[in-house]
Amino acid sequence: MIPIVAPEEMRAVDAAAPEPAEVLIERAGAAVAQAALRMLGGTYGRRVVVLAGKGNNGADGRAAARRLAARGVRVQVLEADAVPAEVPDCDLVIDAAYGTGFHGDWWAPDPGRARVLAVDIPSGVDGRTGAAVPGVLPADRTVTFAALKPGLLMPPGSVLAGALEVADIGLDVGAARAHLVQQRDVAEWVPARSTDAHKWRAATWVVAGSGGMLGAAHLAARSAQRAGAGMVRLSIPGIGNDPAAPTEVVVRPLPSTAWHREVLDDLDRFHSLVVGPGLGRADATAASVRALVQAAPLPVVVDGDGLFALAWNPEGAAAGLRGRESATVLTPHDGEYALLRGVRVGRDRLEAARYLAAELDVVVLLKGPTTVVAEPGGDTLVVTAGDERLATAGSGDVLAGVVGALLAAQVPAFEAAAAGAWLHGMAGRRGASRGLVAGDLPDLLPLVLDDL
Repeated sequence: MIPIVAPEEMRAVDAAAPEPAEVLIERAGAAVAQAALRMLGGTYGRRVVVLAGKGNNGADGRAAARRLAARGVRVQVLEADAVPAEVPDCDLVIDAAYGTGFHGDWWAPDPGRARVLAVDIPSGVDGRTGAAVPGVLPADRTVTFAALKPGLLMPPGSVLAGALEVADIGLDVGAARAHLVQQRDVAEWVPARSTDAHKWRAATWVVAGSGGMLGAAHLAARSAQRAGAGMVRLSIPGIGNDPAAPTEVVVRPLPSTAWHREVLDDLDRFHSLVVGPGLGRADATAASVRALVQAAPLPVVVDGDGLFALAWNPEGAAAGLRGRESATVLTPHDGEYALLRGVRVGRDRLEAARYLAAELDVVVLLKGPTTVVAEPGGDTLVVTAGDERLATAGSGDVLAGVVGALLAAQVPAFEAAAAGAWLHGMAGRRGASRGLVAGDLPDLLPLVLDDL
């Protein structure tokens, strides 16, 4: 995992460093210069313009300029507070105007045909939230130091930053509470099947769907299968026979009301529950959701209409969650988050996920272009595997099924949520760039798992 450190945390790390600031600046400048040389493809005849501010970010840029000049590159340094509308003709612009603590306005000059290398973060991007002022210069690459910054991972900052490179300049970021999930992390978390495996070693029960919303139930169940669950039972309250259910799924009918009792009486052989996709919002349905989640003695994933049921608990969402014996994973998008908490997510998505996780004593998987997973103690995992292809109806139902399968395989809830989001995102990347629908995702999951 790659550490993620907020700007104020990074300032504390800088202050605690045993080396003087001058040494750190020279190391940062060296890293920027090396990245610049790779982008330039050589030194002969190359021209670089450095936009340098008055703070440490500008000092890093000036240190890089000295090193490039020593290698024979023609370098011109422009002061950030007096840049022209267009930079002089050059091959590369190094944006070292402002760093992660930037506040105010910034209108970058037109770089022309030159590529752009940002130092630590594109000037004008908020290092905590990724919000950007109108005049930001989009970078082809950003070299950041010691750790990623949240603003580099959250749009629009994630788009403006281009390719990311983390340079080690000797700072200690071992106390970071947030990390970016990588493939090797997921490979460690997702267990291989043992040679003596059988279907009841990883069994999940999906309670989802309603009249007119059968597709949500089918997507969740099929995704649980494709993510490795050996046995998937599907129940759609009030629906008896379901001939359209995936062939290998075992359908268990439930009554339309008070169905939680039958589920609770028959959980002995199951290892996880997936509750909520497409269930509907009738009062009786919501009451059964709350009763089931509160009493179920095994890990539960709550998604979709299940989140609505928890949010509209007369005693508050936390009342039915804090007393649970086993882990709970909630998978809200921004609208469902607002229902659960009563306020919108806001720009700081890491803080939003952490707050709800602590408030409800659950693992929160906050869906979005960048997915944030938080556990009650404040540790946070960030997943950037997915892209715009996942912005399609039913995609969240697939994710719920994947997380349910990982919980059934005994993956701890925090890691199961993050691994599920990563697998879900990578399945989307395996699909067509246009026209991908949620029903395509389950069959792509085994290919992603094989890559691990």
